[in-house]
Amino acid sequence: MTGMPAAKLRLKERGLLRPGYAADLALFDPATVQDEATFTDPHRHPTGVPYVIVNGRVVVDGPRFNAVPAGRVLTP
Repeated sequence: MTGMPAAKLRLKERGLLRPGYAADLALFDPATVQDEATFTDPHRHPTGVPYVIVNGRVVVDGPRFNAVPAGRVLTP
Protein backbone atom coordinates (compact mmCIF):
# COMPACT_ATOMS: atom_id res chain seq x y z
CA MET A 1 0.00 0.00 0.00
CA THR A 2 1.31 3.43 -0.79
CA GLY A 3 1.09 6.59 1.27
CA MET A 4 -2.02 8.05 -0.36
CA PRO A 5 -4.33 5.02 0.15
CA ALA A 6 -3.00 4.55 3.70
CA ALA A 7 -3.75 8.20 4.50
CA LYS A 8 -7.21 7.97 2.92
CA LEU A 9 -7.98 4.88 5.05
CA ARG A 10 -6.51 6.68 8.10
CA LEU A 11 -3.96 3.95 8.73
CA LYS A 12 -1.32 5.49 10.97
CA GLU A 13 2.35 4.68 10.48
CA ARG A 14 1.68 2.78 7.23
CA GLY A 15 2.22 3.30 3.53
CA LEU A 16 5.63 4.97 3.64
CA LEU A 17 9.19 3.84 4.30
CA ARG A 18 10.04 5.87 7.39
CA PRO A 19 11.61 5.07 10.77
CA GLY A 20 8.97 3.72 13.14
CA TYR A 21 6.54 2.76 10.36
CA ALA A 22 5.51 -0.84 9.73
CA ALA A 23 7.02 -1.96 6.42
CA ASP A 24 5.46 -4.48 4.05
CA LEU A 25 7.76 -5.00 1.08
CA ALA A 26 7.96 -7.45 -1.80
CA LEU A 27 11.28 -7.30 -3.64
CA PHE A 28 11.20 -8.80 -7.10
CA ASP A 29 12.95 -8.83 -10.44
CA PRO A 30 10.44 -7.75 -13.11
CA ALA A 31 12.40 -9.70 -15.72
CA THR A 32 11.97 -13.02 -13.89
CA VAL A 33 8.83 -12.72 -11.75
CA GLN A 34 6.25 -15.27 -12.81
CA ASP A 35 3.10 -16.79 -11.36
CA GLU A 36 3.58 -20.55 -11.10
CA ALA A 37 0.04 -21.40 -9.93
CA THR A 38 -2.26 -23.41 -12.19
CA PHE A 39 -5.91 -24.39 -11.97
CA THR A 40 -4.90 -27.87 -10.86
CA ASP A 41 -2.18 -26.63 -8.43
CA PRO A 42 -3.29 -23.14 -7.28
CA HIS A 43 -1.03 -22.92 -4.20
CA ARG A 44 2.36 -22.77 -5.94
CA HIS A 45 4.60 -19.87 -5.00
CA PRO A 46 5.69 -17.40 -7.69
CA THR A 47 9.27 -17.31 -8.93
CA GLY A 48 11.38 -14.16 -9.13
CA VAL A 49 10.29 -12.85 -5.69
CA PRO A 50 13.32 -13.55 -3.48
CA TYR A 51 12.29 -11.45 -0.47
CA VAL A 52 9.04 -10.54 1.25
CA ILE A 53 9.02 -8.45 4.41
CA VAL A 54 5.80 -8.16 6.41
CA ASN A 55 5.57 -5.63 9.20
CA GLY A 56 9.35 -5.36 9.23
CA ARG A 57 9.93 -9.13 9.54
CA VAL A 58 11.44 -11.26 6.76
CA VAL A 59 8.88 -13.86 5.71
CA VAL A 60 10.43 -15.03 2.42
CA ASP A 61 14.22 -15.13 2.40
CA GLY A 62 15.33 -16.59 -0.92
CA PRO A 63 14.21 -20.21 -0.98
CA ARG A 64 13.21 -20.18 2.71
CA PHE A 65 9.74 -19.37 4.03
CA ASN A 66 9.84 -18.16 7.64
CA ALA A 67 6.50 -18.86 9.31
CA VAL A 68 6.59 -15.85 11.62
CA PRO A 69 3.32 -14.27 12.75
CA ALA A 70 4.11 -10.87 11.26
CA GLY A 71 0.90 -9.70 9.57
CA ARG A 72 -2.49 -8.69 10.90
CA VAL A 73 -5.74 -7.26 9.59
CA LEU A 74 -5.64 -3.46 9.43
CA THR A 75 -8.63 -1.37 10.42
CA PRO A 76 -8.92 2.42 10.43
